[in-house]
Amino acid sequence: MLERMHLAIVQEVDRLGSLTAAASALCLTQSALSHTMKKLEQQLGTDIWLREGRSLRLTPAGQHVLALAHRVLPQLRQAEERLGQIAQGQRGTLRIGMECHPCYQWLLKVVSPYLAAWPDVDVDVKQKFQFGGIGALFGYEIDLLVTPDPLYKPGLHFEPVFDYEQVLVVARDHPLADATHVKPRQLSDQVLITYPVPLDRLDIYTQFLMPAGIAPRRHKTIETTDIMLQMVASGRGVAALPRWLAQEYARKMKVTAVRLGPRGIAKQIYLGAREADVDIDYLRAFVDMARRS
Repeated sequence: MLERMHLAIVQEVDRLGSLTAAASALCLTQSALSHTMKKLEQQLGTDIWLREGRSLRLTPAGQHVLALAHRVLPQLRQAEERLGQIAQGQRGTLRIGMECHPCYQWLLKVVSPYLAAWPDVDVDVKQKFQFGGIGALFGYEIDLLVTPDPLYKPGLHFEPVFDYEQVLVVARDHPLADATHVKPRQLSDQVLITYPVPLDRLDIYTQFLMPAGIAPRRHKTIETTDIMLQMVASGRGVAALPRWLAQEYARKMKVTAVRLGPRGIAKQIYLGAREADVDIDYLRAFVDMARRS
């Protein structure tokens, strides 16, 4: 009764707002689309939409079909893609989503040897899923998620691949540059530069400043690591980054790393995948290679 075309129609009508636009997107005539959905409604014994003037409003049954479409259609597309690759003698595509801004440089060091070791697997890095990767995993839009903050939910599996320390990065001539560590109150007169991320996803806030009831004089956001550290090197602010990244940039910029608090802030990077995919050989190989790197 309920077929893939029904799911696609409901999804496109919800996305585009009208039967006409949905029919065009699906290469159908409007009459064919309307006839298809009317027949489904008769079979189900309930309406999918209710008309309100020129607009359509999904009924509870329609909302259920839409939720099913969002869940099932990406899985079908992924299955067709993989079957097509197998038919052409290819292994598959590994789609990686990023929830870690500074991890892109680390990821490149893993991808290069991986591509050499697995020549029949394509790798696609999707940075648009930064800080929204759990939904992308469940939606079959990515296969692996790089994140410092795993969210353990049924159906997902996370593995730590490396440890790191979050540090404060300052200019070499900054008053804090020679300190063994910094205290939260020492940032109250500083301009803190971070990635454009909600404060509850920033360790320097959640694990350092907020517990002490301290806020920086000003909080500025910058998307790119290079620009951020150029600002730091010029004395226009300080930033919190992984120590390994700070050390890498210290070789080419006049910046240095200082510990946050006497014990520092210890973190881990995790790779997350759907439990059903964990044993796929080329995905498993990437996780193992990432851990060794």
